[in-house]
Amino acid sequence: MNSFSRRRRLTAAALTALAVATSATACGSGSAGTGTKAADDGTYTIWDPYPQFAKGSAWVKLLDACGSEAGVKIKRTGFDTSDLAGKTLLAAQQGNSPDVLIVDNPVVSTLAEAGVLTTTDDSELDTSGVDPNLLAAGQSGGKTYGTPIGANTLALYYNKKVLKEAGVDIATVKDWASLTAALAKVEQAGKKGITFSAIGTEEGSFQFLPWFWGSGAGLTDVDSPAAVSALSLWKGWLDKGYAPNSVLNNTQTTSWQEFATGDYAFAENGTWQLAAAKKAGFDFGVLPIPASEGGSAAAPTGGEFVTVPVQGDTGRYTTTRKLATCLTSTKNLYDTDTTLSYVAPTAEVQDKQVAADPALKPWVDAVKSAKGRTSDDLGTKYPKISEQLWKAVQSALSGSKSPKDALTTAQSAAK
Repeated sequence: MNSFSRRRRLTAAALTALAVATSATACGSGSAGTGTKAADDGTYTIWDPYPQFAKGSAWVKLLDACGSEAGVKIKRTGFDTSDLAGKTLLAAQQGNSPDVLIVDNPVVSTLAEAGVLTTTDDSELDTSGVDPNLLAAGQSGGKTYGTPIGANTLALYYNKKVLKEAGVDIATVKDWASLTAALAKVEQAGKKGITFSAIGTEEGSFQFLPWFWGSGAGLTDVDSPAAVSALSLWKGWLDKGYAPNSVLNNTQTTSWQEFATGDYAFAENGTWQLAAAKKAGFDFGVLPIPASEGGSAAAPTGGEFVTVPVQGDTGRYTTTRKLATCLTSTKNLYDTDTTLSYVAPTAEVQDKQVAADPALKPWVDAVKSAKGRTSDDLGTKYPKISEQLWKAVQSALSGSKSPKDALTTAQSAAK
């Protein structure tokens, strides 16, 4: 088992990176209380970022059921996503970490590098059935720190009526050129083209990444010609009126509200809007975001990892492993991911989800092509790169810099 000190000093760099990484992504929010580990070893603490699920909800019932199966009581606290990581760092400093921590995937590498989390070798969590691209979001330095409870990602929602009136056959939209041609037809028909979020936060980077990666660019070289082509694509859409200037301030929520008016042909948004789409009052479809030359672009994965924090009393790990295994078992993942509007991290459960709801098929396809933001062993380097990326997007779309100059500045600052 891992023998890290419970009071390992957390670096200023880790704290700074964590603040950036947790700014805003694709996770839920709400109010939160506080939680501490009970002195009685018969009580195990679980912290999660789902404060919207109160006592009596299916989620809390599952936690309690897993506790009963392991022969212990559960003390659960749901925190807002933006608060959870900071609370975890503080608890680690005080030697009072929760037994099980469910945390947003880009934060995993920061907590791992700060010495807060055990590896799956230490905790003996079985990750063999998890899709490798999803597991990669929880890997750092060649080690794995937990297992995903589910994933969400981005794709293009489209309004079938708007496209039909514009004479656009969605089957022809296969790459950037054909998508832009479709937007031109929609604009000529008097409708609105595409809406997305380009806000100056992690949310903006999250939405830009499919186009960035879809160009063939990599996050260690953000001013490459491929990267410039991706930012130029977005800038061109604004200049031609295919996308509104509001994207500069749009969150993923306000972007969705624009699409929900029924006036837009396309919206880049996530799995979590599927229920809202079904209530929008118009026929819609979902298309994986196309790469520059065709095929599906890699979109960033959202969703959380079930992790096992370092404990001074290593005897607790045996029961903790039972709890984490219960939460991520095939038996429980289907219900949990349905509740959270997530795609399961294993092919077995994904197949079950699609059989129950065929509308999930394009989302499963998108998740299979998705990529962790901290993948490629970026770890704690990602938040700094991301911050410079969203600043570049803001500079280019606002017209203060050309896409090339904006990304050159970003690359210099990211170093």
